[in-house]
Amino acid sequence: MGQKSRNKTKQSATSSYDFQHEVIIVGAGLAGLFTALKLSPLPTTIIAAKSLGSGTSSHWAQGGIAAAIGEGDKPETHATDTINVGAGLVDENIAHLVTKEANDRIEDLLKYGVPFDKDLEGKLQLSKEAAHSTRRIVRVEGDRAGAAIMAALIETVKNTPSIRIIEQVEVHKLAKKDRSIEGVYIWPSAAKGTGEGTILKGKKVILATGGCGYLFSKTTNPNMARGEGIAMAAQIGAVISDPEFIQFHPTAIDAELDPAPLATEALRGEGAHLVNKKGERFMVDIHESAELAPRDIVARAVDRELKSGRGAYLDCVNTIGRAMKDHFPTVVKKCKEAGIDPLKEPIPIAPAAHFQMGGIVTDANGRSTIDGLWACGEVASTGLHGGNRLASNSLLEAVVFANRIAADIHNQASRRPQEATSINIDNEQTISPKLDEKLNKSIKAIREMMFQNVGVERDKKGLEEAKKFLKDLEPEILESEKAKNMCLTAKFILTGAINRLESRGSHYRTDKTEKIKTAKRTYLKLDDIENEFNKS
Repeated sequence: MGQKSRNKTKQSATSSYDFQHEVIIVGAGLAGLFTALKLSPLPTTIIAAKSLGSGTSSHWAQGGIAAAIGEGDKPETHATDTINVGAGLVDENIAHLVTKEANDRIEDLLKYGVPFDKDLEGKLQLSKEAAHSTRRIVRVEGDRAGAAIMAALIETVKNTPSIRIIEQVEVHKLAKKDRSIEGVYIWPSAAKGTGEGTILKGKKVILATGGCGYLFSKTTNPNMARGEGIAMAAQIGAVISDPEFIQFHPTAIDAELDPAPLATEALRGEGAHLVNKKGERFMVDIHESAELAPRDIVARAVDRELKSGRGAYLDCVNTIGRAMKDHFPTVVKKCKEAGIDPLKEPIPIAPAAHFQMGGIVTDANGRSTIDGLWACGEVASTGLHGGNRLASNSLLEAVVFANRIAADIHNQASRRPQEATSINIDNEQTISPKLDEKLNKSIKAIREMMFQNVGVERDKKGLEEAKKFLKDLEPEILESEKAKNMCLTAKFILTGAINRLESRGSHYRTDKTEKIKTAKRTYLKLDDIENEFNKS
């Protein structure tokens, strides 16, 4: 394939590829796109399961990016807020590193064309979210940060000659030789991981596959957020950390939609109240910060109001009022689609799986424990979030580590070309209707079990029931790498939850409500999961 056609093509799974894969990025959300831009002019291949930018959690992010750029604010204060929320498990060095680099990454995004909100003097407008000690959230049109950031990055990526994009292709397996990465196995998206995969060779692979929210029946995440990155990395020997810490967003719009639309935390930052059916503000007696308490506390409070039958709502009518139309257009639109008028009535809410704090263990440069494999974004466990993520630190983590990974790879970029790889994928490879129905049924069962037994609150009985369920289920899903990966990541989450005999951050056990005095992170490998599930 010639240089001109190779540089600027949006390739589908029917294409033949004959070029060097200097770096392969799996995932086309914020972490993947930002890394690719920072890697330029190094030849980089992005693998996207759908059309570029769609199906990613980044696109749906509403709140914005946290950065200590306001008058009187400091990176040290931002780091302190991050550490205080993280339930004793935050790597303090990482927290200071990330918050210190935040301003530079905001400048990068501005250069890429992100239209952050500004005041009449041209200064960035800042909002406040839960557990932040001051206003430091940079946003776009109130609740459009994710969509606006992705739009700007996609446009820039498409105009960057060094970046190749392969769309409608999924990765379900990694290739390794000895201690080093060899490449990735890809399937057309329609195949759902069934049949034979095709290897795409490359000695530098970055996993930017996102989180695992779609493992739960109530989630704010798109259906691509299946946690497969964790499973793929674990199967070639990578260490996984803190998988049990799943953050449930307390204010998903409760309208029986899948995924559940999000009512951004910025609404509470602007004064919206959490109330029950009687209009009582139930957070006032639970935490001194009321609606702006850490997310795990708010999520449990909302969950308990719902289970008690008192109901839970986000009341914006008497606080934000008609200003919602201009400042939070995405929320208003989602509410209207669900038959709710947030300008006239409280929004029914429920907790929904939103973000995984743990993931593939990385160092300060995003390197995993496997040579040649980096992880960036929600799939990684950098140590920034501990047991409970501070609001709007997720997008910040993605861009900071994307920049650090790119710098690390630039420092070790090969001085000679790698061998070209020629592949041809049959995009007509699809799954049979009978097997498709079987897989969908199994995946639905996994999601419902995880939400009920490994959700906002957990106990030994529910965790053991979940363990038995996964053991019994596995023979049914052997025909799909995708479904096997989902099952394995669920096992990592479950194993971490079973073995953490305490309540800490987003991991809350009703049978072990106290914290253990010494805070310890969880570190697991594939053997640990097999040992747990081989127990009687």
